[in-house]
Amino acid sequence: MESRVQVELHGKRALVTGGARGLGASIARRLAGAGASVLVADVRKDLAQELCADLVVAGCEARFVELDVCDAGAVAALFRDLDADGQALDVLVNNAAVDVSKPIEHLTAPEVTRVVTTNLLGPMYLCLEVYRRMVARGGGHIVNILSTASNRTWTEAGPYSASKSGLRAFTHTLFKEAQRDCPGIGVTGVIAGGMQTPFIMERFPDADVSMLQSPDIVADTVLYALSAPAGSVVSELVVVPRLEPSWP
Repeated sequence: MESRVQVELHGKRALVTGGARGLGASIARRLAGAGASVLVADVRKDLAQELCADLVVAGCEARFVELDVCDAGAVAALFRDLDADGQALDVLVNNAAVDVSKPIEHLTAPEVTRVVTTNLLGPMYLCLEVYRRMVARGGGHIVNILSTASNRTWTEAGPYSASKSGLRAFTHTLFKEAQRDCPGIGVTGVIAGGMQTPFIMERFPDADVSMLQSPDIVADTVLYALSAPAGSVVSELVVVPRLEPSWP
């Protein structure tokens, strides 16, 4: 499916976390197709390298960056390396996320820690590094992938909903601070409904795919956020399947 959103990103550099597959891979493809040089950050080395190879064959610029967003030290080291190479980021897409679908009474502390660290602290670590650099450069765009769980939860989604609700609050705060600190910085939260990706299908193999949307649609939503002209910014977008049961 080709993108219906037109945006010019030649000369821009973008980083997508959780970019090896699913929504992350769709976003990476869309950004690369729009001309951006894409850094695909993930812990899934083989899948990410395969994606980057495909993008390069297609004439795009892409390379793999091994990154566990839960590791604040690794996140800081990545940005030091980018600084040393003169590779400033123009676009950051915080997409990496995990979930543990269990009733709260059966959750373990390590499971809760993994979900909250990956989905909330990880994006915050990345924003801490990239935001001050964007302020210093006078521009950039941060996109945080949220979820319908950031507005309305359901059973077996306690840590996931808590993490996505927290990320939405952090995104709104960052948006307000960017208005104050640097009008050239865009901050967007994308609330995405159910998608036909491994994130859903691996946990719920019997899911009704007619109730899910393509990740390419959500990736187009990210491009739309980046297409806003100077003087405007898309602070939050909601994109859900027409039959989405968890919205509003």
